[in-house]
Amino acid sequence: MSKRIDTWIAAKERGEKRVLVTAYDHPFAKLAEEAGVDGVLVGDSLGMVVQGHRDTLQVTLEQMAYHTEMVARACQRSLVFADLPLGSYEESPAQCWRSASTLLRAGAEVIKWEGGLEFREHLEFSAARGLNVCVHLGLTPQRLRQWGGFQRQATTPAAAERLEQEALTLAQSGARFLLLEAVPAELAARISAQSPIPVIGIGAGPDTDAQVLVLHDVLGFGKAPPFARAFVDGAALLRAGLGDYVQAVREQSFPGKAGKR
Repeated sequence: MSKRIDTWIAAKERGEKRVLVTAYDHPFAKLAEEAGVDGVLVGDSLGMVVQGHRDTLQVTLEQMAYHTEMVARACQRSLVFADLPLGSYEESPAQCWRSASTLLRAGAEVIKWEGGLEFREHLEFSAARGLNVCVHLGLTPQRLRQWGGFQRQATTPAAAERLEQEALTLAQSGARFLLLEAVPAELAARISAQSPIPVIGIGAGPDTDAQVLVLHDVLGFGKAPPFARAFVDGAALLRAGLGDYVQAVREQSFPGKAGKR
């Protein structure tokens, strides 16, 4: 286990919250690190917020590796997580390991995939070879068409019990992190209290060991989901800056003579 993952375990034991944000390129990953985040997730959410698709299903392994390389070069202190995209891991443990290796070579330190006990063999195979795995449970965006859209998960007592047992089993089967998305806060709190490994939440209440949000939601680009918060109106700031540039060129106040600003 890497020393940086050790710090996450120690933080959990002390009750200190950890913070992640997604990033997809070097400049924003560098800004995130300078802001003090503990981890950066190169998410397949790039399919939606960078590429403009309506879901994550179009993202390829090659694209994930490309973006992971950019982010990893910016992260000197933050732990780098990267997603395995749809179709790159489900077939077999060997396929999963090969795809994960591609992202490791690109600079990822933790590999995240969506799905639980159906991939337990994948987890044990990969963990035995030293892979740091984050298992994503609850709402899994790669299965949105199966779910029928963004819907909260584990909302009945039976479903909550199944998810709780699944999460704790995976935590004992070699996973280094759990990520819970769009599940009831009370359920996430119970899992976090019992899990020996850090639990990351998104739309799962305040009691998980860490929180993650999509960068574009944090910065106010586009419409954020109900559980997210825009901490700045980044779209307005950038739009204003670009508008000032357009105006300056058209009124011939930029550039100045001899290249002066």
